[in-house]
Amino acid sequence: MGLENFIPTIWSSKLFVRLQKALVFASLVDRQYEGEIRNVGDSVKINEIGKISVNDYTKYEAITWQKLDSAQKILTIDQAKSFSFTIDDIDTAQMNPKIMNAAMTEAAYEIADVVDQYIASFYKDAGITNTANMGSVATAVTVTSGSVIKVLSFASRYMSENNVPQANRFIVVPPWFHQKLLLAEIGGISATAVPKVFDDGAMTSGYIGDALGFRVIVSNNVAEAATGVSAIMAFNNTAIAYAGQISKIEAVKRESYFDQGVKGLYLYGAKVVRPEALCTLYLKEDSE
Repeated sequence: MGLENFIPTIWSSKLFVRLQKALVFASLVDRQYEGEIRNVGDSVKINEIGKISVNDYTKYEAITWQKLDSAQKILTIDQAKSFSFTIDDIDTAQMNPKIMNAAMTEAAYEIADVVDQYIASFYKDAGITNTANMGSVATAVTVTSGSVIKVLSFASRYMSENNVPQANRFIVVPPWFHQKLLLAEIGGISATAVPKVFDDGAMTSGYIGDALGFRVIVSNNVAEAATGVSAIMAFNNTAIAYAGQISKIEAVKRESYFDQGVKGLYLYGAKVVRPEALCTLYLKEDSE
């Protein structure tokens, strides 16, 4: 009894909804390429069009036709995470959704935590860096409440100089940087992080407000490039492509045990497809 009443599609959808609510980094990047993902090693083809030339026009003279150049990048689904837990009675879980809802919420949070750490590790692929004003692994910039606005302004400036679109610019910061923003009394920054649904329908958690053209998100998963050095990424949502899929979720009768188990498999992959739209700041906290 029990296994025949377990409906994988129901719990897959519940896990997916909870996962979407828990993601931070993955909710801010480009996910239009997800498509059909079934197995580890699957690939997603990303087609890009080269720049369009703009020419002078002379009346009565023929115009110049440009043949578009196309480039293709491959996003490989090379990451896989599983979860599994035992449950006394699948029938009871089906009749009392609180049990499975709690389990799926916890599973979604743990998967989201791993996925966000994975995406945060792509700070090394940033096309926008500046050792003098935004630091490096070896020479991180020390940030105080008095200098935090200046540091943030350099990221905004260099992104603008690199022709990164003004819309959908994000910066994901650690809690200590959030505190510096509050002490600097930057308008628009809240002391409390909240879930946020943006104009394009993307939902993320950790939103604390807007500053210097960035939507500012706080997360504990900002990568540490070295001891005490936070690798803070500022980016447009086109910089990184991400694809993830709940591949399987099953209920099984465990051999050698008088119980039943639930197991799931999540597949994903990410790639920096526009490094020119990704900026990394290497910063460390000052006591002030």
